[in-house]
Amino acid sequence: MKKDAKTVLVTGGAGFLGSHLIDRLLGAGHEVLCVDNLFTGSKRNIEHLYGHPRLEFMRHDVTMPLYVEVDEIYNLACPASPVHYQHDPVQTTKTSVHGAINMLGLAKRVGAKILQASTSEVYGDPAVHPQPESYWGNVNPIGPRSCYDEGKRCAETLFFDYHRQHKLRTKVVRIFNTYGPRMHPNDGRVVSNFIVQALRGEDITLYGDGQQTRSFCYVDDLITAMMRMMENTPEDFPGPVNIGNPGEFTIRELAEIVIELVGSRSRLVFHPLPADDPKQRRPDIDLAKRLLDWEPKVALREGLVETIAYFRAVLLDEGPRVVLPAAPALRSGAEAAPIATATLAAVRRASGESLRRQAREMPATAKPSTTT
Repeated sequence: MKKDAKTVLVTGGAGFLGSHLIDRLLGAGHEVLCVDNLFTGSKRNIEHLYGHPRLEFMRHDVTMPLYVEVDEIYNLACPASPVHYQHDPVQTTKTSVHGAINMLGLAKRVGAKILQASTSEVYGDPAVHPQPESYWGNVNPIGPRSCYDEGKRCAETLFFDYHRQHKLRTKVVRIFNTYGPRMHPNDGRVVSNFIVQALRGEDITLYGDGQQTRSFCYVDDLITAMMRMMENTPEDFPGPVNIGNPGEFTIRELAEIVIELVGSRSRLVFHPLPADDPKQRRPDIDLAKRLLDWEPKVALREGLVETIAYFRAVLLDEGPRVVLPAAPALRSGAEAAPIATATLAAVRRASGESLRRQAREMPATAKPSTTT
């Protein structure tokens, strides 16, 4: 183990973002404790790490106290898609609020530095565009999305109060739409929805007129920024810092790009807009540029090609009902090559730059220990 290596706790570590973060932390030489209750996370997201000598997995719900010895904590635990967080809204709020209290209590007991993965949803349906960190937001506190939006806002309050009252080293990042390999195929998010529908040859479902806008950040870029926030900012700076890609696209533009890259004949169909769905969302990342020396590198088309390759392989495992059009090039500028013959093993290799960088040094022997 490296001389400056730390023991790092990642809650929600078997999820989309958590598993990519763990890849990067292990690659940097740290010891990692992955904690997840597997409500939306999956052991498949970390199975390429089974047997790694510096990884331990613990099945645990952050709404319950946790007693471990760690140097740093990344608190990512919470269902993040409307399909999942509206399934049990009371539990969603508990995960954000009780989870924050428990992880902050742990950080206080052991003297750990702790980062909160907050969200652009704290801005609600914004009246300011793009959204800077100084904007307080426009959030409905009693709507169907409030369990997530207000839960995350309360978690931020707790992080700042622990920083002020207990001098805890806290960090808060506000994550905008992020996509990439290991997204859940049925999580209801716009990128995964469109890709899965296009690969199956189904109609692409748009809500409203499709003119609402979003910004999409590739997962590798997001993880870089998150780690820089933890490692490279002054100890007394808690944030918040926006992390996202300022490139802005309409939902209809995204659907058309996905159809083109997949090579699908899917049609666009329109449904009523859900309650409290934001009309526009784009981060102001001036603070991240200045403080983290960071801005996203992966263009939307490039990241979508990686993500489509992942979902194509996932859906192949589902059987004959899946329609798989001819695939585009794996990378912009590369020669076109079909990937419809990809196997599930290819899925586990097609997890973006962060995984490929670490894969060479990660042994695969026995599975990690599991504690309930």
